Amino acid sequence: MASVDRIEADVEAAVLGASSASRIETIDVVQSLWSGYGQLLRCGLTGPIRSVIVKRVQWPDGRAHPRGWATDRSHARKLRSYEVEAAWYDSAAQRCPPTCRVPGCLALETRSDGVLIVLEDLDAAGFSARRQSLNEAELDACLRWLAAFHATFLGESPTGLWPTGTYWHLETRPDELEALEDARLRDAAPLIDRRLAETRFPTFVHGDAKVANFCFDPDGGRVAAVDFQYVGGGCGMKDLAYFVGSCLDEHDSERLGPSLLDRYFAHLGNAVQATRPDVDPAALEADWRPLYPVAWADFHRFLKGWSPGHWKLNSYSERVTRDVVESLLGPS
Repeated sequence: MASVDRIEADVEAAVLGASSASRIETIDVVQSLWSGYGQLLRCGLTGPIRSVIVKRVQWPDGRAHPRGWATDRSHARKLRSYEVEAAWYDSAAQRCPPTCRVPGCLALETRSDGVLIVLEDLDAAGFSARRQSLNEAELDACLRWLAAFHATFLGESPTGLWPTGTYWHLETRPDELEALEDARLRDAAPLIDRRLAETRFPTFVHGDAKVANFCFDPDGGRVAAVDFQYVGGGCGMKDLAYFVGSCLDEHDSERLGPSLLDRYFAHLGNAVQATRPDVDPAALEADWRPLYPVAWADFHRFLKGWSPGHWKLNSYSERVTRDVVESLLGPS
């Protein structure tokens, strides 16, 4: 992890004010933000709080994109995503119970040149482990987190957030749809989107619930989640399908998919009974379960237009998507 000697005086003042620290001892770069939009920093402190995470978003002078999508529309979408994340921490994050743990927000500033968010350091809070692949306990911990998150925000209006969450939502990705060479999938795209939008049980979706955005405790039994740039309204199956595809290969996605769905809905039923006794878990499952392959096809549609050679485009994903397209358009 690279270190830097200092940060801007106004950022330092915000960190010290938010943490009641007397000084910043160390500044480490956790990672650069996507496409050069700033940095994620860990600041070691002298004070009652020993470290914080600083998300310093700065609008770039020049724009680049690792896959060649550096358009004005792409830039506007990124700006909106950081505004949404700020709105999330300002208005909704504090409503998350321990079962869907998120970092506490210590300070939040929207500036003319970007956004500054000072967050609790989840490493210091006991969630220091990161994973690329998951064992059974870690998979289950993430399924519990997603179920608790979706139950918490059932029926809520995503005020200030994306009206429809996820970074691949059709309305925000017209360029990728136009680039899509699969004509039948392109024709089916608005029907897939409409099918997901017509759920009787809308909730909030994380919008980027990949394994890299989950922080684990050392035993892997508890998780917290980060990166809420694309949180918004939608069907919980969008998060679940995307999560499964982020941590399992095509063979395991197909082999384990039914059991993972069963486990997710068991956790969802428990979470709904605890937090939303007015909602019938059986009716919720009956509405959402058939939308799992539809959500899978929705992300496949985006990926096939955005990056046709992406490793996640595999035979299982193609088969699921083809079946969904045929159910909507009829046989080819």
